[in-house]
Amino acid sequence: MNQQTRKTIAELVAVIEDAKSKLEACDVETLASEEREKFDNLSEGLQASEQGQRTEAAADALDTAQDALSEALDSLQSAIDELNTAAE
Repeated sequence: MNQQTRKTIAELVAVIEDAKSKLEACDVETLASEEREKFDNLSEGLQASEQGQRTEAAADALDTAQDALSEALDSLQSAIDELNTAAE
């Protein structure tokens, strides 16, 4: 592998690490917990209301987003590891 290829790989790793860092800073899990707590603190009647259902749906969507972010972070780390291995 030549120097230019190693340089390109190093640049890719830097970009991926930056994206990973930004994703890690997203606190989606806390947002999901807060929405879930709001829903849980509603009375049964309010939970069944349109607003309650929207709150629950938001919490569910945030949970799903957190799962997707976790998978993305794992994939980004795998990409970093593989690129570093390729550059050795």
